Amino acid sequence: MTEPVRLSKRVVEIAGCSRSEAEQYVQGGWVRVAGVVVEEPQFKVTDQVVELDPAAKLEPAEPATLVLHKPAGLPAIDAIALATPAHRWDGDDTGWRVHKRHFVHQAPGLPLEDAASGLLVLSQDGRVLRRLAEDAAKLEQEFIVDVEGELAPYGWNRLSHGTTFDGWPVAPFKVSWQSEQRLRFAIKGVRPGLIQHLCREVGLTALSLRRIRLGRIPLSKMPPGQWRYLPPSERF
Repeated sequence: MTEPVRLSKRVVEIAGCSRSEAEQYVQGGWVRVAGVVVEEPQFKVTDQVVELDPAAKLEPAEPATLVLHKPAGLPAIDAIALATPAHRWDGDDTGWRVHKRHFVHQAPGLPLEDAASGLLVLSQDGRVLRRLAEDAAKLEQEFIVDVEGELAPYGWNRLSHGTTFDGWPVAPFKVSWQSEQRLRFAIKGVRPGLIQHLCREVGLTALSLRRIRLGRIPLSKMPPGQWRYLPPSERF
C-alpha cells in the first residue's frame, strides 16, 4: 500500500496540471475516488483509483446564493438546515451543479419573521448580504396576506395619505384585494410587525404572511421547504 497523499497531489500526477488547477478540479466536483465524487483537495488517498472527469472544466469556487421557500413558523436561522441537495427544487433551471461546499457558512439576508413564509435569501457571499442590508429600505417586497375582519370606512384613503409605524413614517406602498380575505402588498422598508400594523389600521387582522417577491426576484412556484440557486445574472 502506498503512503497516503493529498487528493490534489494525485490529480496533479494524473492530469499534469498545477496544484491550484488540481484543487479547482476537486472543488468543482470533477474528481472521483473509487467511483465516488470527492470535493476536498486535502482528502487522503492511497492506492484507490482516482479519475478526472473527461468533461472537467477549470472553474473558480464561487460562493453560492440560494432562494429558499421558508415554511411558516420556522425561524430564518433554522431554515438554513433545509439547504441540502435533497431539498433542491426540480424546477431549478439555472444549470448550476450541486457541490457540498455550497451548503456551508450560509446566512440569511433580509430575514422573514418566524411566523411568515415565502422567499428567503441565503448566501455565502458577503457582498450579497451587505447589498441586501444596505438596500433594505429601497427594495420593494411583495407579500400575500390572508386577513379577517371588516374593512373600516375610508380605510385605504387613510393609509394612502400617510401613516406611521413605531414613530417613523411608512413609505408609500401599493395594496390590492386578491380575494375577499386576501391582500397583496408591494412595499418597501418592511420591518417586523409593519404589515400587521397596516392591516389593523383599517380594521383587519393579518392571519398569515407570504413573501412572493424581493426586488426583481420572484418566489415562482417553488414549494415550501425547497430552494434554487440564484446566479449572479439575476439581480435584486
